[in-house]
Amino acid sequence: MIISLLNQKGGVGKTTLATHLAGELAQAGQSVLLIDADPQGSALDWSQRRAQSGYPRLFSVIGLARETLHQEAPAMARGVDHIIIDGPPRVAALARSALLASDVVLVPVQPSPYDIWASAEMVGLIREAMIFKPALQAAFVINRRVGATVIGREVRQALSEQLLATFAAEVRQRIVFADSVASGALASELEPEGRAAMEIRMLAQELLGRSS
Repeated sequence: MIISLLNQKGGVGKTTLATHLAGELAQAGQSVLLIDADPQGSALDWSQRRAQSGYPRLFSVIGLARETLHQEAPAMARGVDHIIIDGPPRVAALARSALLASDVVLVPVQPSPYDIWASAEMVGLIREAMIFKPALQAAFVINRRVGATVIGREVRQALSEQLLATFAAEVRQRIVFADSVASGALASELEPEGRAAMEIRMLAQELLGRSS
């Protein structure tokens, strides 16, 4: 299965979700390849920090920020159980290529009015891709939610007005995710019984359940 994390808006936590989903699937015994399709190379940077920190390699990370991604990824997918694509912000051609490569697209959205409004652009690109790939599945994932806020409670209602479904699993704003970026570790390695690890586990379970 090829899973892309895409949003034309930057700063929504795509790389953190991509690395953690890849790690969760790998820890469950699946073979995973993470493709960094963002020209900024954040997932590659994370992988290098992980190696420097002495953590074991759970999955491979390669850079492939090319508009031929949809032609190259399917061949790579034959060698692994899952490919996770960490998509680019603000690069429509690359995003379209990632969409056409994918079986499932997750659109991380932070609970803020700006993020919700900006999601319409990504929905438009997904609708375009569905013309050529009708079986493409896509859904919003609420990410970096801050508890006990009005917008946090209302974000589901706002997203329900869009074309896509919204995952029940949510990932909240937690310090351990920032620590994971700095160290190259996963939240489940830093706090195995923590809430962040549980949220990622629930997200991965819902992803696999919806796509089965």
